[in-house]
Amino acid sequence: MATTTAHPWMANSVEDIKAEMLSVIGAASIEDLFAQIPADHRAKTPIALPPAIRSEAALKRHLRDIAARNANCETHLNFLGGGIWQHHVPAVCDELVRRQEWLTSVFGSPESDHGRNQAWFEFCSQLGELLDMDLVGMPVYSWGCAVGHAIRMAVRLTGRSRVVLVGPMSPERLSVIETYCASASSGRAIEIDLCGVDPQTGCADLAALENLISEQTAAVYFENPNYHGLFEEKAAEIARMARSSGAEAIVGVDPLSLGIVAPPSAYGADIAVGSIQPLGVHMHGGGGVGGFIASRHEARYALEYPTFLVSMAPTSVPGEHGFALSLFHQTSYGMREEGKDWTGNSTYLWTIAGAAYMALLGPQGFVELGRRIIANSRHAADRIGQVPGARIVHGKGFFKEFLVDFTASGKTVAEINKALLAHGIFGGIDLSAGDRAAPQVALYCVTEIHQPGDIDHLVSSLTKVLAA
Repeated sequence: MATTTAHPWMANSVEDIKAEMLSVIGAASIEDLFAQIPADHRAKTPIALPPAIRSEAALKRHLRDIAARNANCETHLNFLGGGIWQHHVPAVCDELVRRQEWLTSVFGSPESDHGRNQAWFEFCSQLGELLDMDLVGMPVYSWGCAVGHAIRMAVRLTGRSRVVLVGPMSPERLSVIETYCASASSGRAIEIDLCGVDPQTGCADLAALENLISEQTAAVYFENPNYHGLFEEKAAEIARMARSSGAEAIVGVDPLSLGIVAPPSAYGADIAVGSIQPLGVHMHGGGGVGGFIASRHEARYALEYPTFLVSMAPTSVPGEHGFALSLFHQTSYGMREEGKDWTGNSTYLWTIAGAAYMALLGPQGFVELGRRIIANSRHAADRIGQVPGARIVHGKGFFKEFLVDFTASGKTVAEINKALLAHGIFGGIDLSAGDRAAPQVALYCVTEIHQPGDIDHLVSSLTKVLAA
């Protein structure tokens, strides 16, 4: 008979304590706790699990062995993007976010501040300078969440119930937006109108957009650059069309592009959103990488923010300033379900990385970085376009990401990407959705981390794969 022992890290797994807890809740056994699960939903046979690992050293080795089976962006050359991008993260960003005064700064207690509010203020101020917008909230979970909150803000501001989403968009981000719109309020969903693109330019179809905007449109949302990496040349016209109809113009931007292109405020954005992951945050899955919301500094916008706003004010000591949260009562932290919106898990630690990153680069650094990314991605596209069987869909006007059409090669993107793995390369995102009859197009991403030798290796490998 197997011996049952307590789990070394779970004190309540002791049999006597489990029996006591079951007695308190009136259950005869642990099995009773799962009685409501239908029989056809439950496994018929026990799961064949290996013996429990009781040694910390053995467990650590076991997990390392499992992790070593993964291919990652340290072992492989990476050309994936589409929402999580591989950028250089300066060592100082990692050093700062690991410091105890940031890492263990528990929200809600004054003694936990240790300069946290000032650091948050610095992050919002620097991002506001980059966006040329004076009101920046603390980040939410992701870019998609930021769009969802911004749309709900627009609905509250205008009293309308529809939103137009313009141009190509990340399927993951669109899914998040759809969730936010479907659950906007009890009994009242926000209706979504999708506006396609002009196939010749890859940018917004303004004629289609004009037909979609109505008196019920609360906001028009577009991205610049869009999901396919293209700068929206008609950005000012889209914003004008939205605002002239009484709708809010919401623009999604890549913050790293703002060293070389005009900020969203320059072409009429009312609200700007985007990801803070490019600002010193490593790629990772399973946790939020942060999405920002910014707007013009007007009371009507401030009073609709669901996020923390951080303010600076003089204290009673001459020359001294303090930093505190503003309009706290309107957040879900302050009023729970009565707040403006429910922001969920916070990603505030990444503001420390973001503040350090933006301070390190400074204005000229953003210019140089933007130029480097443009040069690298354009060079890569030019080289890939020369490979037989590959064609660059839109040969100019893109930032960091671009489309490659492999239809003429007779191979699917899935087949190409699988073959590239043997060369130590992660190929671009497959946009064919697994449909062999569809155009075989991939979204490739090239950033400042790619060297000329990396592009040579990609082109050489693609040439062999497509010729095979």
